[in-house]
Amino acid sequence: MSREICVHSWPCSYYLEPEKRWVPGKLSLTSRSLRFMTDKTGETLVSFPLSSVVEIKKEASHFVFSSITILENSGLKHWFSSLQPSRNAVFSIIEHFWRELLLSPLEAALPVTKGKQLTGLMACSQKRLEETARVLHHQGEQLDSITRGLDKMESDLDMADRLLTELESPSWWPFSSKLWKMPAETNPKESTSMASPKVLGKEGVVVRIPAVISQGNASHVKAGSLTILVSGLEIHDSCSLLMHRFEREDIDDIKVHTPYEISIRQRFIGRPDIAYRLISAKMSEAIPILEVQFSKKMELLEDALMPRSARSSSPIEKGCSVWQAASGLMDRAMPHEPCSGSQEGPSLQLQRSEPLVSEGDAQELRQILRKLKSLALDTETELERQDDVLDGITAAIDRTTLTIDKHNQRTKKLT
Repeated sequence: MSREICVHSWPCSYYLEPEKRWVPGKLSLTSRSLRFMTDKTGETLVSFPLSSVVEIKKEASHFVFSSITILENSGLKHWFSSLQPSRNAVFSIIEHFWRELLLSPLEAALPVTKGKQLTGLMACSQKRLEETARVLHHQGEQLDSITRGLDKMESDLDMADRLLTELESPSWWPFSSKLWKMPAETNPKESTSMASPKVLGKEGVVVRIPAVISQGNASHVKAGSLTILVSGLEIHDSCSLLMHRFEREDIDDIKVHTPYEISIRQRFIGRPDIAYRLISAKMSEAIPILEVQFSKKMELLEDALMPRSARSSSPIEKGCSVWQAASGLMDRAMPHEPCSGSQEGPSLQLQRSEPLVSEGDAQELRQILRKLKSLALDTETELERQDDVLDGITAAIDRTTLTIDKHNQRTKKLT
């Protein structure tokens, strides 16, 4: 457990059954286990994995009015009381990580061979790239929507040019009636063009994760979810009701306290800031997406910058070293000829008979690499397309600005 990252810790008391007394100390939670250490000696009295827990309850007894009890599959029951900042807050966070551990299929069976580990790392990299491509796709849709809006604006400016020409023309000009009837004839087209951006501008969800949410007071927490959209972030409660929506430009900073905890803040002048703190067992799925969307507003605190060697070995946390691991394992998996006259021939023969990467794992790795290559090429193509679209938007904005200035000058002359 010493190698795992501490998600949170709380001052509390533990009931020592053999001595019939309460011991003050600190309860620490990681993504996989719980541990209680005494304040006086720093001794670890209790340490057990979350996978062995069968029940977590809020209870009261003759000895204490409010406590949390945790029952293991061996029948051993643990009592924790005097929890700070509150029993409900501690219960919600522990229950969240316990439930996510039980629901996660990856936690039940960890990869045994090096080939399985490498396959897991590559699959996580593929998932990251797919999420990034999804963000890029939604960004492209927004740029296309902007382009359509500019096209409609240019069409409206053309109509304004015709109307200004009519107003500038003398009363005996023979084509005045046709010019004045054109706005009425184009009303149906305008209505259809106005309706289309609303439909096409509807954005999808990039990622949604369950979380324990607190605002202001840390003792009041509730279960909910964090939804990452292209245009911002949404926080929902356990009933899927919207608690708050952060627009992308309104977010001032996102602090990553640990790989499982972040805080989001929107500053105001003259009134309190809006800030939420979120803890989730699946926060590692959201942090890379947040880094893509809010790279200039992200701040990694000290606990989030721990060395990778001190973290638990999970596929998600090892995603950065996929290519190094792949090259190393592939080199080691290749059979080598033993040197003639060498005394290490039998051991080398044993290594050859047990390859690190099996044929099935190698085939799966080839498929994942082909998908990664395809995703990378599609991403490059989309980026080039968006560069062209941005150039077109810039040119359209310049043309529109010049046209509006000319129309303003003509309007002033008429007035």
